[in-house]
Amino acid sequence: MNTIDSTSTKSINNSSTISKPPPERPSWASRLPRPTSDGFGRYGAVLALLVIMFLVLSITQDQFLTDQNIKNLLASVSVVSICACGMTFIILTAGLDLSIGATLALSGIFLAKVIEAGVPGAVAACLTVVFGFVVGGVLNGIPIGKWRLSFFVVTLGVASVLTGVVNIWSESKTTYVTSSFVDSVGFSNILGLPVPVWIMGACFALFAYVHKRTYFGRDLCAIGGNVEAARLTGINVAWTTVSVYAIAGACAGLASVVQTGRLGAASPLVGTDIALAAVAAVLLGGTTFTGGVGGIGGTVVGVLFVGVLQNGLGIAGVSGYWQQVITGAILVSAVGLDRLRQTGWSARLSRGSASGGDGSDAVITGGPPSAAATSDQLT
Repeated sequence: MNTIDSTSTKSINNSSTISKPPPERPSWASRLPRPTSDGFGRYGAVLALLVIMFLVLSITQDQFLTDQNIKNLLASVSVVSICACGMTFIILTAGLDLSIGATLALSGIFLAKVIEAGVPGAVAACLTVVFGFVVGGVLNGIPIGKWRLSFFVVTLGVASVLTGVVNIWSESKTTYVTSSFVDSVGFSNILGLPVPVWIMGACFALFAYVHKRTYFGRDLCAIGGNVEAARLTGINVAWTTVSVYAIAGACAGLASVVQTGRLGAASPLVGTDIALAAVAAVLLGGTTFTGGVGGIGGTVVGVLFVGVLQNGLGIAGVSGYWQQVITGAILVSAVGLDRLRQTGWSARLSRGSASGGDGSDAVITGGPPSAAATSDQLT
């Protein structure tokens, strides 16, 4: 009896060994590099186009690759860059601020009025940043973060309200600013570079550090990835959202100081296309419109891409109206590319996993996302 049992057991073991399927070859999809949250893969194509465009303009336009033009180019994108930093944080939380241009215009009028009242220029500039912070936090942040209203409706309505306030307060007239400090912000140089360029670089560095090295930056990605999951993990979603819109308002206030310094005046007409340019730069830089993935590094590339394009078109004599058309087309293209990044990759990976990569029977080799993938999304 024991011999029979032993033989049966051996037969079963041999049968299990024989029936065990051979290891499947990894599919082509599993070998593809997956895009990271703020890695080169998310904005590599835009960076390559930027380099090609820079080289073409350097060859075809004699005035492009000059010291003065490069300085003007960097200074001209400083205002959009500062606003794009705040917009990046908002889009990371799956939001959007359509009122950032109107906030910039209102902050500029505020700066002019405060200086007219006799406040020193440096103090007035600091007050303007605080003013933008309060406007963004109270008018946008609280309704969106605390009351959970639609960011599109709130920011669109606030943009309309602030535009009306700007025209009423300024009487639809340009207000000239006479302040040595504000003038120095717009026209002075430090180590051969305009002050707006240094301010832009400082903003990029600060926001990149906050995004990568602080819990607040990780909270932004968590909220944008899954707001309910973020709330369950203990993140104060409401006040984080309020803070993000307040920070964007402060960016608009700082940008208004730079803009006023460069123009020498506060105009109710400035800022009309700031929101469009900032969103285009952020999306071109790989930040996902639905939130959770992206970063400041890509925004830098996006800002430079839009700035070099507009500068090159201006040198080539292209009308400003056509520049607006091209900027709008770039924004639509950026949204389309973002959509392809989200759906195209997942579809390709699913088809690749299902087909096994060589036409063989489907073998499901996937599993739940790893901890490394989750960590990558939050970095």
